[in-house]
Amino acid sequence: MRKSGLFLLVVALVLGFGGAAQAKDILIVADQYDATTMDPIGHNDMPSSRACYEVFDTLIFMNNEGLVSPGLAESWEFLSDTDYKFNLRKGVKFHNGDELKAEDVKFTIMRATTDAGAKIATYSQNVAGVDVVDDYTVIVHLKQTDYSFFSSLSHCWGSITNKKYVESVGDEIGMKPMGTGPFKFVSWQKGNKYVLERFDEYWGPKVKYKTLEVRSVPEPTSRTIGLEAGDVDIAFPIVHNDLKRVSENTALTLYRVPQNSTTYLGFNMTKAPFSDVRVRKALSLALDIVGIQAASYRGIGKVPGTIVPSTIKYSIHDQIPVHVQNVDEAKKLLAEAGVTNLKMEIWTNERKERVDSATIVQAQLEEIGIKSEIKVLEWGAYLNGLMEKKHDAFFLGWVTSVPDPNFAVAGLLETGSGSNYSFTSDPKLDDLLAKGRSLPDGDERAAIYKEMQLYINDLKPMLFFHNDESIAGSQKNVKGFTPRSNENHSYREAYFE
Repeated sequence: MRKSGLFLLVVALVLGFGGAAQAKDILIVADQYDATTMDPIGHNDMPSSRACYEVFDTLIFMNNEGLVSPGLAESWEFLSDTDYKFNLRKGVKFHNGDELKAEDVKFTIMRATTDAGAKIATYSQNVAGVDVVDDYTVIVHLKQTDYSFFSSLSHCWGSITNKKYVESVGDEIGMKPMGTGPFKFVSWQKGNKYVLERFDEYWGPKVKYKTLEVRSVPEPTSRTIGLEAGDVDIAFPIVHNDLKRVSENTALTLYRVPQNSTTYLGFNMTKAPFSDVRVRKALSLALDIVGIQAASYRGIGKVPGTIVPSTIKYSIHDQIPVHVQNVDEAKKLLAEAGVTNLKMEIWTNERKERVDSATIVQAQLEEIGIKSEIKVLEWGAYLNGLMEKKHDAFFLGWVTSVPDPNFAVAGLLETGSGSNYSFTSDPKLDDLLAKGRSLPDGDERAAIYKEMQLYINDLKPMLFFHNDESIAGSQKNVKGFTPRSNENHSYREAYFE
């Protein structure tokens, strides 16, 4: 049978003859949570950091191995232990067309030291000031020696904003972000999705597709179904129930990397009886944490020995004995503390593994006479609720996004820090944190962090349940994407094959 010329042309294009097929121009991502804000200093949660990472740039970049490379600063010089000089790239454009200047850097860093930066004070609290030498040179001055500070500039808090723009939009920057990053902001439907578009005047490597759409999909199986149906290109996290479905699907790729994170059950230290260390130790002894982790995570990750993940330097995870349940000792400690007929709430967000863990904790606490109610909240409402100090105990995770032990501890437990939802305020711990920051890497610093981890294990403001893995799935034709140990996954390098 004769074929028409039009038919043959269609066949040729489908089979790849006569020129390459048009590349896919939108990358669709299914994230577990939505961002809470896109103001770089208005949050300290990973979904928001991931959003900001695409819209903004930092002075320095850090890869998954902890190696630093130039960002908006093309070079730098340590003038002293407390004075850092940065030489900025010339010709870098903000999304509104303005050129990046030193005044923008000064404005950004100093804004982080104001009340607006309360949630990221762990990173900015040691800044004394910033001097503008000329349009392309700044000197950052610290109040005291802090060997964790330089690497923290790769964190979202150091995302450089446009002074004129932020002063004009004020608090609206959280919903209308504008930076120098490879993507510019288009739209955001809270709780649903945000859309970014490639910035064609980006100073660095250009993104190879036009549009990035990140959807909020809290239900894990829905993320996997989206992958299987081809509705999304990248999805994370992939939970234990779906690992086999993704790994055995020849159209998909499964990624697994150790994560710099600790999932914990924290206690509100401002409320009795959780302010009593004997009660916190009793709750610890009442629980089979190893069994709970195994039942909830089913072969993913491990039970932490300390607050510092084993992927971070100076962790003493391997030196800590495995947690052992002792119900009789738990009952004795409660009696010593004079606690009877305790009723409490266990808060968690919607992540299935945490809800499962809370359910088992509830059952095991009943064995020592404690009645508990599980309260499951949506992510944004959960974080807001924790700040109000109304909770008793809560499940939450902490990702050490800058690979330094200071940031594994300070944001969670230092007095007044923005993510200290246990409201721990302990002078000895604060002193150990200050000493750790003041020391260069070496045996003396290692000894401080060992003492700190042992002290926290004895203080028990929280119980450590899980060191996670970063697990993601993608379509087979997605290349250039690898999940990061700090959960700040990047879509800048992704492309379609």
